[in-house]
Amino acid sequence: MHITSKTASATRHGRRALIKTMLATVALSCGAFAVQAQTWPANPIKMIIPFPPGGGTDILSRIVSNKLAETNKWTIVADNRGGAGGTIGLAEAAKAAPNGYTVVMGQKDNMAVAPWLYKSLAYDPLKDFTPVAHVAYTPVVIVTAANSKFKTLADVVNAARGAPGTITYGSPGNGTTIHLAGEELNAAARIKLVHVPYKGSSPAMVDAISGTLDLALSSVPSALSQIKAGKLRALAVTSATRSTSLPDVPTVAESGYKGFDVSTWYGLFVPAGTPKDVVARLNGEVNKLLETPEMKNAIHAQGAEPQAMSPEKFSALLQKDHGSMREVVKEAGVKIE
Repeated sequence: MHITSKTASATRHGRRALIKTMLATVALSCGAFAVQAQTWPANPIKMIIPFPPGGGTDILSRIVSNKLAETNKWTIVADNRGGAGGTIGLAEAAKAAPNGYTVVMGQKDNMAVAPWLYKSLAYDPLKDFTPVAHVAYTPVVIVTAANSKFKTLADVVNAARGAPGTITYGSPGNGTTIHLAGEELNAAARIKLVHVPYKGSSPAMVDAISGTLDLALSSVPSALSQIKAGKLRALAVTSATRSTSLPDVPTVAESGYKGFDVSTWYGLFVPAGTPKDVVARLNGEVNKLLETPEMKNAIHAQGAEPQAMSPEKFSALLQKDHGSMREVVKEAGVKIE
């Protein structure tokens, strides 16, 4: 086939025109993205709180959202969508448009544990969300009645080894991180504490105080007032470091189980596909707040420990816990229909 110089020139001209058009399109797209990131937020931001008003997650979410709004002159609207351990609210957030105007406060229970508990979950934590900012974590505290014979965690372990299957512990419910912390203690200490699930922490605290339960496992905020009132004795906390709210209470790791670290974390997520600049902006603003004495004090008052992370580090934490909790749930034999 013979191509004349005129034809070849036209072909080259056509290719150059096509390349210019493509480059212009890319530049236009990048420009639009930059404008979007610069002008965000131009509308109110919806903060989905996947629990009813008044609980720990609700309080923490409002502490963060109110301070973000105040500091940056943003409008943030709280939207409580409680039910099914937070999974209903997370499912709603997963369906939202990825434009930076919907954020949700997720936690370890509904992002790393729930996928292995529920037969059918309406979202995939790893595929449907982008981690934005880790906010805080709360250890589990192991408590017993103030007049209990157990003075230390070692006392509990020795009793459980001497009479397997006779020492009871209560939790706020099947499949919670608090319940699974007890199962991880069983595995680490090679004992068999008997789990008694409750509908929330309060009734478990009541039975622990009365001695109906040998032990109760609880979040620090739920048990703190009874510990300070002298009705409960704290034996250990399950985090890697001691709780700021209970500085005299040793960790499980300090009690002889090196490396033991179980806590519930809380953090902000957005729907997958949300612009990276928006994620970076949100992360930066949250992390700045977590460095202020006011925010630290507010979070400590809830029995939690503030902890800032980059989106990448928070994503790595989610992936690590998502994988490790599969084995913990499997060993515990827990399922929720």
